[in-house]
Amino acid sequence: MPSPLGVDPEPITADAPHAADRFLLTQSWLDLAFLHWAADPAVVAPLLPAGTRPDMLNGVTYIGLVAFRMHRVGWFRLPGIPYLGSFPETNVRLYSVDTHGRRGVVFRSLDASRLLPVTVGRAAFGLPYVWSKMEVRRKDDTVTYTSRRRWPGPRGAHCKIAVRIGGLIEEPSELEHFLTARWGMHSMFFGRTLYLPNAHPRWPLHHAELLHCDENLVVSAGLPTQGEEPVSILYSPGVPVGFARPPRTAGGIPTP
Repeated sequence: MPSPLGVDPEPITADAPHAADRFLLTQSWLDLAFLHWAADPAVVAPLLPAGTRPDMLNGVTYIGLVAFRMHRVGWFRLPGIPYLGSFPETNVRLYSVDTHGRRGVVFRSLDASRLLPVTVGRAAFGLPYVWSKMEVRRKDDTVTYTSRRRWPGPRGAHCKIAVRIGGLIEEPSELEHFLTARWGMHSMFFGRTLYLPNAHPRWPLHHAELLHCDENLVVSAGLPTQGEEPVSILYSPGVPVGFARPPRTAGGIPTP
């Protein structure tokens, strides 16, 4: 009888392990700050979709807070939308692997400053998008990200972080690849767990110094309060990204 955990996780790779030249959705992610805290896999596991489990590196999984600018979201081969498709976003995410060995992320919340994309993301894809007042400002080598939740709440959920950009990381560590080189997402869609693959150029990653962090998005997403400094702080100028359709074979994940 096959193991309930499925096959071993696919290797951690800096480049997309699958080709995706016919994209369903295109966009760019710009001016990204990656903050990560270590987490107990047993705490994270109940929050993941059916058919997935915490993805771990050396027995540890992670909680990510990622702030950035979404730029020109577009469908199929159409040009990206300049206004409605460009907005600040901050997500709280976990790290997952499914029974086919595919590594991905699971979003616990996605704050965005455009109401229409929030509404479409919630209604059409079941993603936990929320509408927030947001701003991303850069001055010299410092980037500041602010957000305050508008709808649907919880009211008072907020985030303000500032990072100072350091030097380029010539050879990212295994942990840095694990946290950033994620080539798909797992999400519940009409009661079924689906895997949506993505592809983009290799991340240009920089060291970063955390100058300020006042946020409660992590605890608002149902995760333990992070009372410690992040174990990893990174910055990237960004990459163009494409999302492909779910795989035709083994795209769905069996659920109990």
